Amino acid sequence: MKLLILGLITGIMFGFCLQKGGVLRYDKQLGALRLKDMTIIKFMLTTVLVSMVGIYFLKDLGLVKLSIKSTILGGNIIGGLMFGLGWGLLGYCPGTSAGALGEGRWDAVWGIVGMLFGAAIYAEAYPLLKETVLKWGDLGKITLPEILGINHWIIIILFVIGGTLLLRWFDKKNL
Repeated sequence: MKLLILGLITGIMFGFCLQKGGVLRYDKQLGALRLKDMTIIKFMLTTVLVSMVGIYFLKDLGLVKLSIKSTILGGNIIGGLMFGLGWGLLGYCPGTSAGALGEGRWDAVWGIVGMLFGAAIYAEAYPLLKETVLKWGDLGKITLPEILGINHWIIIILFVIGGTLLLRWFDKKNL
């Protein structure tokens, strides 16, 4: 029960950040898809960079254990295409559709219904997918530091530097 309550609190905090960051707005979603407004990209990039540092810091302290999932190119490519198609058609990604509904935008219901419908189809198709798509390009449980054979902090520092430069470039271009 504690884990569920922690998940609820974390979800509320994440929704609050989405709302305050302005990424729940349809015009911001459309701007990101058209590469005209990078608000959402900047929000996601900042979230990834901060999370990367935090999670690996906690890992190094022994407070968390990473659960690396297998890299399966077939599933990632097809899933990414479906995600992008849904985002492009609806104008919301999964997290923002729930947040937009919380703000009272009823059009976001279509995104939530689509996610539930997609999850049901995936569950029914899983036995077939497990024998086909989910075997295409199975690279196993890999990470970039392991592939390169270097300490994870080198990769993290490079990503933080690169991400910071990209964020500054977006700001200079008023994106």
